[in-house]
Amino acid sequence: MKYLLIDTTTSHVVISIVEHNEILVKYEDDIMSDMSSKILPIIKDCFDKVNFTIKDLDKIFVVNGPGSFTGIRIGVAIAKTLAWSLKKDIIPISKLELMATTNTDKNYLVPMIDARRDNVFAGIYDNNLNSIKSDSLININELLDELDDNYELLSFDLLDIKNLKKPKLDILKIILKHQNDKPLNPHALKPNYLKLTQAEENIKKENND
Repeated sequence: MKYLLIDTTTSHVVISIVEHNEILVKYEDDIMSDMSSKILPIIKDCFDKVNFTIKDLDKIFVVNGPGSFTGIRIGVAIAKTLAWSLKKDIIPISKLELMATTNTDKNYLVPMIDARRDNVFAGIYDNNLNSIKSDSLININELLDELDDNYELLSFDLLDIKNLKKPKLDILKIILKHQNDKPLNPHALKPNYLKLTQAEENIKKENND
């Protein structure tokens, strides 16, 4: 089986090609600007390094949130277009769950993404990627008040948190967990923003005034 994983939800971008449970190519780096113009050449370059084409894929895994509104839309749009045009299966993955693939000796992992104004997108997972606390938008101080030394705190962002660890992603771990998930119709795949867009917030505020 041949898989493509696309993650553009944050500036920490991941593109990976997997065949027979082996990572053939992995691009993992920070893209701070112009992601929309950079990501397709990166995907093309990844396929240039393997002995098959994008048409030979069996499934596409796309990280559909949470994260940056723009980043999420870019990855979801690319994945939906490829899945629809090539008639490939598509499976969504949480960015926080992907971060929780990090190896740790703690009982639980708490991946976090900066959502600004003292808020984070966060979830709690065990070492088998079982969700202990669902991904949500939460005040960072409220979250930290719930935790003790049994929790590994993870983030790619420069959050002002003691003992914060940078995630080390295990692509195969997340692929193996989700490779037998029921695929979605590409048109049914939705971004998982976990909060309202600015436009939606403005509409909500106007309706409440």
